Amino acid sequence: MNAILGFGFLALGLSASVLGAIGGTYALASNRLYLLKTVRQWVGLVVAAAIGAFTVMEVALFQRDYEIAYVAAIGSNETPALFNFAALWSSLEGSLLLWMLILGLYTAAVSWKFRGRVADPLVGWAIVIMLVVCAFFFAMLVGPANPFVTAEVPAGFNGPGPNPLLQNHILMAFHPPVLYLGYVGFTVPFAFATAALITGRVGEGWLLETRRWTVASWGFLTTGIMLGAWWSYEVLGWGGYWAWDPVENASLLPWLTGTAYLHSVMVQERRGMLRVWNLSLLCASFSLTILATFLTRSGVVESVHAFSDGPVGPWILTFFAVIAVGSVGLIAWRGDELRSPGAIDSPLSREASFLANNLLFGALAFVILLGTVFPLIAEAWNDTRLTIGRPYFDSLGRPIGLVLLFLMAAAPVLPWRKASAELLSVRLRWPAVAAVSAMALALLLGGRGFYPVITFGLGGFAGGAALRQVVLATKRQGWRGFVGRTNGGMIVHLGVVALAVGMAASESYKSDRTLRLDVGQTVTVENHEYTYLEPGLEETDRSIRVFAQIQIDGDDIYAPSSVVFLQAGSRPVATPSVRSSFTEDLYLVLDAVPDREADAIRLRIIRRPMVSWLWAGGALMALGTLLALFPGRRRRGTEAVSALVGEPEDTASTSGDVAENDSDGDREGDAGDSEKSESDLAELGESTVVTSSG
Repeated sequence: MNAILGFGFLALGLSASVLGAIGGTYALASNRLYLLKTVRQWVGLVVAAAIGAFTVMEVALFQRDYEIAYVAAIGSNETPALFNFAALWSSLEGSLLLWMLILGLYTAAVSWKFRGRVADPLVGWAIVIMLVVCAFFFAMLVGPANPFVTAEVPAGFNGPGPNPLLQNHILMAFHPPVLYLGYVGFTVPFAFATAALITGRVGEGWLLETRRWTVASWGFLTTGIMLGAWWSYEVLGWGGYWAWDPVENASLLPWLTGTAYLHSVMVQERRGMLRVWNLSLLCASFSLTILATFLTRSGVVESVHAFSDGPVGPWILTFFAVIAVGSVGLIAWRGDELRSPGAIDSPLSREASFLANNLLFGALAFVILLGTVFPLIAEAWNDTRLTIGRPYFDSLGRPIGLVLLFLMAAAPVLPWRKASAELLSVRLRWPAVAAVSAMALALLLGGRGFYPVITFGLGGFAGGAALRQVVLATKRQGWRGFVGRTNGGMIVHLGVVALAVGMAASESYKSDRTLRLDVGQTVTVENHEYTYLEPGLEETDRSIRVFAQIQIDGDDIYAPSSVVFLQAGSRPVATPSVRSSFTEDLYLVLDAVPDREADAIRLRIIRRPMVSWLWAGGALMALGTLLALFPGRRRRGTEAVSALVGEPEDTASTSGDVAENDSDGDREGDAGDSEKSESDLAELGESTVVTSSG
């Protein structure tokens, strides 16, 4: 019954998305815009079908309905409820079900958000494009990745349960859904960007429609990547958090292009520039999420993050090619209309720094993309298996990362159009002090090496600039100084600084020792005492856990272990135990299970300084994203300008978002950013006119 009902929902979703896309296209092409009202009804069926299929699979998992082949492959009578729920996305077909659910919810949210503009061609085309994407994923679920295929199982059958690595930590219940919210969320700005190209409304209007959708998607993707790094650190037992794995790289690529877009879009809103850049970045971000789907689900790469070989690879690769070629074609078609009305006046300006920022993010994305796909191309071309590892990515990525840290400090203090030397000397004074202080403190504490020390200095420089911005904003506005895109962005910058410093310290100054210990033996490693107290054994119907009790510095006891999940029939899974602090992590891994006769263990001890700064940085980035979603203080005179250009009241309030205080309190009377009200109004009027023309 579950198999029939689930497949019925998938067939309904495919039919509704195809008919909705065809109906919407006909209404728009024939200019019968009143017919677009019916598209919302098709969207309702799409989201209902997605929710229905997802719910049926979850019910089948909890009922242990092993007549469904997917449940038989990943289900188990012993799997706890939380991991049984999360088991749905532990393999190929179920992960696509989760993707389809999130895509359906995003499509319904867009339809509801713009319900009052149902006859607007821009909104109509955006929803049609989202329905086309829905149709593609439903087609895969109905066809090669059908999760409701039935199977014959013997009486009393008990499944193996999820992959042992995916039921060994609670983070697996949260990491994939949050990551997918980021991946799928980029469909919304992509749909509006494509709709703007189709309709010819390539001004700034579509940017306003998608700003918060893009920020939210970027925030989810950021959080998902950080949760994945944390899971890798806590579960895999290798003492690291980022291995430049192809699937990890695939998630980083749309993050890089999305980050570049969030910076350069401010230039277009303020000056009407970088239109081609922004459209290209959005199309690239969405295309790269499809590429990430291909790498994860096609079986072309071997990774702990990837699924086994599946039949969907050609489908996804074809869809990726269609998206990439179609996007390039649309941008080329509208080339004349995309010419920017403004130009960069000086290299010492905020818009110039954002352009440099874009070039660097693009270069870093290219380096990572080349290192990720070149081995696949080489293998397909002449059957040669190549491995591109950490040395390639580190050697090319580090210099770009350092320059990006420098730009993080410079961009917030630069004014629009042009900066004077006097202005920069005033605004960079405290960030420079922070940079020198950070480097001096690092050297005093024993820091050595060019890259880590310069990272600490540039981190202090960027952190000082961001803190200066936030302090000035809060002095003027109180707690609202933390709210708004610009000040939320400064909190994100502080998170990036913490992340960069944590990575530099933990990678440059880590140590790794493997020791043989007998019961009662104490060893000293880098000023810490480790005492092996005794072995332990825990047996349940689900697993056998062998652990060793290790006391650190005569204080707390930690228990690294090795777990065997009985139904999975797998080899032991090493589960580390970590003592974390602000300054360092002591990471214990049971390298070999306790010898039942000699009671001896092989213990791996990894010391990583400042790893907790990574998780703190990730939390700050998530907080900054949340703050950026709220409107900040708006400049006076916005309504007057809107009235001058004849803008309706609701549009005027949206344009106020465009004029959101870019410096958020950074008005100290120094030349450059303390523009006279007349020039502010003139520039805002220019931006508003451009928006309304779109």
